Amino acid sequence: MRFSTALRQPIRRQIERLGDVDIVIGIPCYNNDETITHVIQAVEQGMTMYFPDKKCVTFVADGGSVDDTREVSRELQDSPWVERIISIYRGLPGKGSAVRAIFEGASMLEAKACCLFDSDLRSISPDWIKCVVEPIINDGYDFIAPYYTRYKYDGTITNNIVYNLTRALYGYRVRQPIGGDFAFSLPLIKKYISQDVWEGNIARFGIDIWLTTTAMIHKVKIAQANLGVKIHDVKDPAEALGPMFRQVVSTLLDLMEDNDKVWKKVKGSEAVPIVGPPLKIEPQPFNINVTKLVNDFKIGYQNWKEIWQKIVAPENWKLIEELYKRDEKDFLIVQESWAKILYDLAGAYHHWKGNRELLVSLMTPLYFARVASFVNKTIDMTNEEAEEVVEAQAKVFEDNKDYLIKRWDDEVNFYESIKG
Repeated sequence: MRFSTALRQPIRRQIERLGDVDIVIGIPCYNNDETITHVIQAVEQGMTMYFPDKKCVTFVADGGSVDDTREVSRELQDSPWVERIISIYRGLPGKGSAVRAIFEGASMLEAKACCLFDSDLRSISPDWIKCVVEPIINDGYDFIAPYYTRYKYDGTITNNIVYNLTRALYGYRVRQPIGGDFAFSLPLIKKYISQDVWEGNIARFGIDIWLTTTAMIHKVKIAQANLGVKIHDVKDPAEALGPMFRQVVSTLLDLMEDNDKVWKKVKGSEAVPIVGPPLKIEPQPFNINVTKLVNDFKIGYQNWKEIWQKIVAPENWKLIEELYKRDEKDFLIVQESWAKILYDLAGAYHHWKGNRELLVSLMTPLYFARVASFVNKTIDMTNEEAEEVVEAQAKVFEDNKDYLIKRWDDEVNFYESIKG
């Protein structure tokens, strides 16, 4: 079923009664009753402390939680200066549908600034509200991305795929393109909700990369806000990130399809301003199951090697064959090879005649291999040293962009031979 709006009628009536507002802060959530109180309190304290003269709204967009998320949100003591909306969105289950509801509400309210904060945040403070809202209201920015201090193995999809590709493709060094905690101007929100994209991956995990990419494509005024350490419900890539990888990467590659006339013209990249004072706080480390990552790669190799060999260029395929034979401690993929393997995948996706999401699923074990390799390379490094590795890798992606374009434009027969 397609929905013309993510807002239910009672919520629309509540919004209409509010009239125009200045700031809307949205909190997409699903089964977050342990963390939602802290997020709401930080959001509402931030608006009260830093924007006392503004009319402000907190918008909780819930995905039909089966715990007490909505009840906890309703029972929390109201702030006398901030309105609160608690809703269940309509549409496909996923963060993107929640964001759609928040954007529709902000648009109806003609909010000058709209922000999003994840509902599992444990490190959010009232200062975060000031950091992301002020550049929109006072400095004319349209899109604010978060700039975190993260543990070196937090954000493996960002560090090994998304940052590298978005920087090489669109020429902006936005370090956390799927960070989840963003701010937007009203004109940009209206651009978002006018697009017919809410019935697929963008309604799920693909929403963050779509928001960032759309801002880059439209060349709006972009900055990053120093938010310090992000502490949230950590997801071990060996255990939980397979579905997120598939949806994020599928969306990223779909966006490449839609915008190849844009990204093919982009050369190099430019720094994006970072606003707010730097916050030197060390993030907490956590364990990552490298053994499982390596084993999952080797199982994938056994099952899909014939397809992988047709997708990956011969020189890169040799590396994968050698990788399969290595022990966990010797498990390494050099940065240039990783960049070219991802560019091989992008080219195959472009020419694929079958189920494209299946293609990305089959390639997921290669992501596990890259994460295992990254851990092995950086195991004895500080977070700052590991960050230098990420930045060097992003530059390698830029330097090999001609290889991507060649693969993208190459209509060779082996793509035709792969059946969906």
